[in-house]
Order: sequence, then structure tokens, then C-alpha cells
Amino acid sequence: MRDCIAIILGGGAGSRLFPLTLLRSKPAVPFAGKYRLIDVPVSNCINSSINKIFVLTQFNSASLNRHLAHTYRFDNYRRGFVTVMAAEQTRRSANWFQGTADAVRQSIPHVSIYRQKYVLILSGDQLYSMDYRKIIDHHVENEASVTVATIPVTSEEASGFGILKTNDDHQINEFYEKPQDLSEKTSSVSDSMKAQGREYLASMGIYVFNSDLLFKTLDMFPNDHDFGKQIIPRAIQQAKVMSYPFDGYWSDIGTIRSYYQANLMLTQPHPGFDIYNPNMRLYTNPRMLGPAKISGTQLTDTLISEGSMIGNSSINRSVIGIRSFIGNDTQIHDSVILGADYYPWHQVETRERREGPTKPGVGDHTFIEGTIIDKNVKVGNRCIIRNKEGVQEHDGENYFIRDGIVVIPKNVTIPDETVI
Repeated sequence: MRDCIAIILGGGAGSRLFPLTLLRSKPAVPFAGKYRLIDVPVSNCINSSINKIFVLTQFNSASLNRHLAHTYRFDNYRRGFVTVMAAEQTRRSANWFQGTADAVRQSIPHVSIYRQKYVLILSGDQLYSMDYRKIIDHHVENEASVTVATIPVTSEEASGFGILKTNDDHQINEFYEKPQDLSEKTSSVSDSMKAQGREYLASMGIYVFNSDLLFKTLDMFPNDHDFGKQIIPRAIQQAKVMSYPFDGYWSDIGTIRSYYQANLMLTQPHPGFDIYNPNMRLYTNPRMLGPAKISGTQLTDTLISEGSMIGNSSINRSVIGIRSFIGNDTQIHDSVILGADYYPWHQVETRERREGPTKPGVGDHTFIEGTIIDKNVKVGNRCIIRNKEGVQEHDGENYFIRDGIVVIPKNVTIPDETVI
């Protein structure tokens, strides 16, 4: 795909994913034990032979920069790159990105120097598997100026998305940004989708633009800062905008609840998102860690990442991240443990990272349920961590509750016998 360049939007401050975004941007949030959210769109691009990839971000970008630099290095034959572009002051603009469209607008001087006929706009915090060559072929075959990837959603979900209406040829003729009134906004969908009550076409935030139209529109309307609210509705009135129906698994990882559910979904026998698909591989940093070591542990529907060491414990329906250390007689249920950057026996004087507790991991005789534990956390012995009272939102000492889920932030120490 020499004629296509991909731009991945890193998002804003990520407040709805706090505290996972306390020290990192949304695309850099760890996922599925060993990956980062940014690995999803970048891997989709690589699997689709799109090798020129820009990632736009402006909040807490150091971790994202480091991950991309260590992970994605193209050889001379592919002539590709993955480049992070943070908001920068220039003679044209002294402001930070004001929205999704403004982020692309400020990046045009860097993007336009490369050969491109089409620009693929992607989000950095979604979970799905898509061959982008198919949406680009759909775009070309229909002689579209803009193509929007769409997915049917239910009436309960529709108010959180941009909702589209199309004619029989999939051309979009109406757009409603997060509508509260859903009357006369259903679309023609397949019988299986209709049976599920998914009759509203939602924008997935995935766009294919003819590059000349995109650059011209962004230049002509400098106060249009957002694709969903301004650029797409304007394009519908002035150009041919097509819908690309997508019926696979897709999740917008925008909240702690959606992040938690997407991780635990992977523990199912047949999850909607297939991380084992050899034709759509999910790439990440090859850390060259040793295999996981498990000693007498009872595991049920659980993902264990490499480099982990687990004692005689019980783990059910959970995701255990890289270099996780879990002691004896500990129970972990319905939880996401993000692991660590170093092992508990690594001396502070010799390990690469100096931040975080001396000995990360989960101790003995501890009970954890319905919890997300960020990286480099030490949970002591005989602790109990669960939201027994069903609290939805709370800020505690060394922990937060968001969407009813307990979240332990990065680098925190939970002392022995703590009850949360």
C-alpha cells in the first residue's frame, strides 16, 4: 500500500482511563498481559502492508515513545516507519492539539512530504482486527472521497457514538453526534444484527480520506477541530462519503470498565478477539524473557505471560502480565495484573529502573478479586482487595475505584494485612 499513510490518534489526557493514564498516554496502557493498546492499530497496519505510520500524541508520551522505538524497526526493503509526533509549537500554530482533526492539521507538514493518495485515520485505544486493504478497496471501488468504518450497535449504546444513516448503496447521507433522540435513526442491517437489536450504525472512528480533500478541508476550515463533530458532517454535505460495514469484534477501550472487560474477554474459550490468529498477528516488544514457571497453582480460564513465577495458589478468569511474581496460598479472581519491569530479587543498585518498590509482586495468603493492579506494584501478605460494598467511584490511599473496579496505580506498595 505505497499510496496510503496511516495516522493513529493518541487521544487526549485519558481521564476516563485514570489512574492507568497517570504516568502514560492511553495508547501506551498495557493490555492482555504483554502488549500495549497501540500495538493493535500498528499491527493491523503491518498486517495490511501499510508501513508508513504516524502516531499523534501530546500527553505523557515518554512511555509510548520508548515502546515504539524498541518495538517497530523496519528494514531497508520495506522502507517503513512508525513515528511519534507530539504537539509542537511552530510558526503556523503555537497551540496544543485542539481535537482529532486539529492534531492531523498540525501534522500535515510532516505527513505531506511522503507519497500518499489516501490517508487512513485510526484511533489508538480500540481493540479489533481489520485488514485495512479491504476498506481501502471499498473506498476506491465506490469512488468515495471519504469512507467511514461502521458497526451496528444497540439503542443503549447508540447515544455514546456518532450515528450514521445510509442509502441502499451504503452512501452516508445523515450523521448525528451522540444523539439522545434515536427516533428514525435506525439503518438497514443484516438479520443477525437485527435479531440482536443492533440497528444503529455507529462510526468506529476509522476513516479513509482522499489526501487532497483532507488537506484542503483542514486548511479551509481552521476552526473545525474534530472529525466526528465537524469534518465528517461537512464532508457528507460536500462529497461522497461511504460506509464500510464491519461485523467483527470491536471494542472502544475508553473507560476502566471497558478496559477491564476487554482483558477478561480474552480468557474465554473462544474470545471475540483472536490473539492467536497467525494471519493477523499482534506485534509487540520482543523482550526475550524466560518461560513462565508455575508451582502447583490451580489455573482456570487465565492468561499467564512470559517471565512470570507463580507459587501454590489459585487463579481464576484473570490476566497475569509479564514478570508477575505471585506467592503461595493466594487467590486471584476476575482480575488484571499488569506485571513488572523487573524481578523482586533484582537489586535496586543493578536493575535498569530505580522507581517502584524493591520487591514487586503479590505476597502469600492474599485475596484479590475484581481488581486491576498496574505495573511494579507490591501487594503484601494476608491482604484482601475487593470491592465488597459495590462502590462505584472512590479515591483511597494508594488505590482508586472506577466503574466499580478497584485499581492499584503503578509503583505503589500495599502493606501486609491491608484490607480494601
